[in-house]
Amino acid sequence: MLRGLYTAAAGMIAQQRRHDTVTNNISNINTPGYKQTNSVSRAFPEMLLSLTGVEPKDQMKIGKLTSGVFAEESLSIHLQGDLTQTNNASDFALISNIDVPGLVFDASGKSVSEDGQVTFQPQAFFTVQNANGEVRYTRGGKFTLTEDGFLMTTDGSSVLGANGQPIQFPVGTSLENLMLTDDQRFLDPQGIDRGQLLITRVDNPNELVRDGNGNFRFEGEDGNARAIDAGERIEVRQGYVERSNVDAAQASVDLMAALRAYEANQKVIQFYDQSLGKAVTEIGRV
Repeated sequence: MLRGLYTAAAGMIAQQRRHDTVTNNISNINTPGYKQTNSVSRAFPEMLLSLTGVEPKDQMKIGKLTSGVFAEESLSIHLQGDLTQTNNASDFALISNIDVPGLVFDASGKSVSEDGQVTFQPQAFFTVQNANGEVRYTRGGKFTLTEDGFLMTTDGSSVLGANGQPIQFPVGTSLENLMLTDDQRFLDPQGIDRGQLLITRVDNPNELVRDGNGNFRFEGEDGNARAIDAGERIEVRQGYVERSNVDAAQASVDLMAALRAYEANQKVIQFYDQSLGKAVTEIGRV
């Protein structure tokens, strides 16, 4: 009798997580380089069997186990965002349009072969190093220059150069006096090379995990990350920032849908509560 109660409760939890994900997207709609996150849900029985190591087979009958939904994870959408010109020399926007021979990617950034194999479009990232010396990847290109000449992100991470070390310019250098070449090198007015940005290619961006402040990391080893090769379609523009790729209209629709679904499950629980209350009252009278 209470299976519906548990199912409705699971639905409320899943919709609450979906609501939180959408509101986080909306709150970061003006954050440079932010990538939209979508909440992914699975049927709870399938998730339970997966976690216990039992994978259902075609001939395997597990019965009508309708025990609700489980908000499994949140996936980031690593599509290119629009560029906004700021005319600020410390702002950099990365344009990532990496091709894979023989594959055509759709608007969602994935390619599906005839046999159903899904391949996601590789993406490029700025490479930074946090205060703990850990390598992170970001599309947020609002940088600052310290008094010591280090190029830093807004959260205090060091921007890495092609040599794997933090980029440091001579003291007193101004980014307005540096020219960024097509291969992401900084040249001073005398034509002296002052460092090259390390742009990292990630073959499957869905393997990245959010690490806060617009940064991403790998859960384990950086297996599918490498420096961009010469000739790959990568461009860095100075004086621009990449806007978030959040679809404001779709986010509003998703927000309303999550709210309505939450309210529907809430009414089911209220019905159970009222029914059980009446049953207890009747038993008390007897």
